Amino acid sequence: MSSNAVLENVRRYRAIASLYRQTAAFRPLQRHSLLGEAERWEHLAISELEVYFSTHSSSRVHEQSAPWSYHEDCEALAVAA
Repeated sequence: MSSNAVLENVRRYRAIASLYRQTAAFRPLQRHSLLGEAERWEHLAISELEVYFSTHSSSRVHEQSAPWSYHEDCEALAVAA
């Protein structure tokens, strides 16, 4: 999956989580379940990033290129967005 697709998925997941948190602020009786849903969507966003970086870090090791840097990949993804 391309970095743009990963970033778009992460953006969507975090937007959904944000909507759940906002709704929880206005619905105190459902707050617990809504915040649980927000946490689930945040977890999906993190999982998406972890899979992307673990896949790309292993391919870089096989290429014998410069040492892999998490921060360089984060910057590359940020620039791609």
